[in-house]
Amino acid sequence: MLERRDHFPKQLSGGEQQRVAIARALVNDPPILFCDEPTGNLDSKTGENILKIIAQLNREKKMTVVLVTHNHEIAKFAKRTLNMKDGVLR
Repeated sequence: MLERRDHFPKQLSGGEQQRVAIARALVNDPPILFCDEPTGNLDSKTGENILKIIAQLNREKKMTVVLVTHNHEIAKFAKRTLNMKDGVLR
């Protein structure tokens, strides 16, 4: 991403924008990380790497992660899952 540092957001691909958003969210070392479809615009390899980083932050820094996804494979990374159906959280 270093070679794209002088580009405006609209000049970046969806995946590049997503990676920048993740980096911005992590830069201040927050105690809670909110992720809404964090791998949605990424290729599978990059998405897997992002999930590994998120899991590592949770494990090593005890960072709480709230992750929203429609992908059941991604949900398998979670220690605890909640499901929403018809607007009801279960």
